[in-house]
Amino acid sequence: MKILVIEDEEKVAGFIQRGLEYERYIVETAFDGQAGYTKACDPSYDIIVLDLMLPKLSGFSILRMLREGEVQTPVLILSAKGDIDDRIHGLNLGADDYLVKPFSFGELLARIRALLRRSHQQNSPIVKIGDLQINIVTHEITREEQAIELTAKEYALLEFFVHNLNRVLNRITIAEHVWKYDFDPGTNFVDVYVNRLRKKLEDYGESKLIHTVRGYGYIMKS
Repeated sequence: MKILVIEDEEKVAGFIQRGLEYERYIVETAFDGQAGYTKACDPSYDIIVLDLMLPKLSGFSILRMLREGEVQTPVLILSAKGDIDDRIHGLNLGADDYLVKPFSFGELLARIRALLRRSHQQNSPIVKIGDLQINIVTHEITREEQAIELTAKEYALLEFFVHNLNRVLNRITIAEHVWKYDFDPGTNFVDVYVNRLRKKLEDYGESKLIHTVRGYGYIMKS
């Protein structure tokens, strides 16, 4: 699951990002309203965590523009503006939840999970690829009914493969989307992580899911 955090206080944004990445979410950040709005128009995000008091463009303006543009990504407002009028205004503009700062990370995580469950209530959160099952809300992974434990980066890598099932991915694309920085062709960290993930998946199943495309990258086949 991919989450966008729009927050101008970089320490707060970093705290949220680290916590969510530990819980195996893919997290991107924006530190002003204009950059946040540009990113928020991308429909690939599953949740947007939105501050209200932002430079360049306020959170209320972002929310209004998103809903007028028919962007329906769930939005959780996270703001120090805790007056009842602010909360009512945010919800009326189309926010799905409202959490007042200062906040508990545990409560933020619980609210994010609740929004994810709600957004997937008409569709099963379970993704099946052969005998592999992934719960995209709880991040539980099983194969042949055996639980598989993955690190945060291994899970992010698996989720990226799942979103691109049956598509060949080169190492640069994988690095940019999972690690979010430019790929150095002199390193082999992508190959190391893919091999770790592949071994864990294959420990609990007979069939091979992730295949090497020699000289190019990898593909996950259903």
